[in-house]
Amino acid sequence: MTGPLTGIKVLDIATLFAGPLAATLLADFGAEVIKIEHPRGDPVRGHGAQRDGIGLWWKMIGRGKRSVTLYLGAPEGQELFRRMVADADVVIENFRPGTLERWGLGYAALCEINPRLVLARVTAFGQIGPYAQRPGFGTLAEAMSGFAAMTGAPDGPPTLPPFGLADGIAALTTAFAIMTALRSRETTGRGQQVDLAIIEPMLTLLGPHITAYDQLGQVPPRTGNRSSNNAPRNLYRTADDEWVAVSTSAQSVAERVVRLVGRPDLVRAPWFASGAERAAHADELDEAVGSWIAARKTEEVVAAFEHAQAAIAPVYTTADIFDDPQFRALESIISLPDAELGRIRMQNILFRLSETPGAIRWTGPPLGAHTAEVLADYGVGADRLTQLRAAGVVR
Repeated sequence: MTGPLTGIKVLDIATLFAGPLAATLLADFGAEVIKIEHPRGDPVRGHGAQRDGIGLWWKMIGRGKRSVTLYLGAPEGQELFRRMVADADVVIENFRPGTLERWGLGYAALCEINPRLVLARVTAFGQIGPYAQRPGFGTLAEAMSGFAAMTGAPDGPPTLPPFGLADGIAALTTAFAIMTALRSRETTGRGQQVDLAIIEPMLTLLGPHITAYDQLGQVPPRTGNRSSNNAPRNLYRTADDEWVAVSTSAQSVAERVVRLVGRPDLVRAPWFASGAERAAHADELDEAVGSWIAARKTEEVVAAFEHAQAAIAPVYTTADIFDDPQFRALESIISLPDAELGRIRMQNILFRLSETPGAIRWTGPPLGAHTAEVLADYGVGADRLTQLRAAGVVR
């Protein structure tokens, strides 16, 4: 399989989520990604759900990558890594600042080997500043960005997401940063360093809260499932004890919803023409919409909203996703062969390109599955590989 990134070689030496997921996104569209793992393996292999001792998260985040074990803390591992850098386009790492430099593998050293190299450094707090040396994960970004403070019920505590939200956003941002640097290289002929702090992309995701504080002194309150920008916007329980989500970001949709639920009089209220004013009257709007929905089953509610061209969606569990006809039409879930687990299903690539589509080439491979194959390309024969294994440099 090929893709628009065919010919781009990526060395993924990052662990867990943000950096490795960025490499996964590049692999999905054709980049050759060599996953360089400590002989113990990337910790994500043991993270989360497992089947027969095999990590399922790894199967997704390791897809399309070749797994090579290499201990970069050993001089022999560092020398092999330098050989690999010579013909690489991208290195993705997430060690604490200074670690690569301590190993003689900092940006300056790698650029001497390969001036066209893009080095993407993904850390919690970035390469500079008073927090740079602190350990950190996406959870800290969710806390420090303002996300947790504005999430949750008004009378409840700040709320963290139950999944790696900040890491996922950082991964998307890292992939974009890498592609930007590669595009620049087409003009300048030189690579560059990407310094991505996981605490930063969340700031942009959350919208204008920084500017609103600067200009108005506003700090967003916790509003639960409501919005401070429009209403009705909430989750509502149906007669068959399911939940549906309703959004009325557009004025025309808000008007359709209240007419549908039998309250056309609300459209004539002076406050209804403004999203913020509707939000200030959320109690009245939620009562009108919520009581109408509560008297009907989910199927009827969704059908009525669709007929009225109003925005609604059922609240799905993971099991519901597999049965949804829209996800099936988009092929959002794909079934793939796996050497260890037979066939497994996972999320498909993020988007569809009409001329140069991507594809998942294989699922996350066993640890070190490609060590001999890849290192042979860099002059490591069978005897030397045996020596390196005995020394614990590879597995």
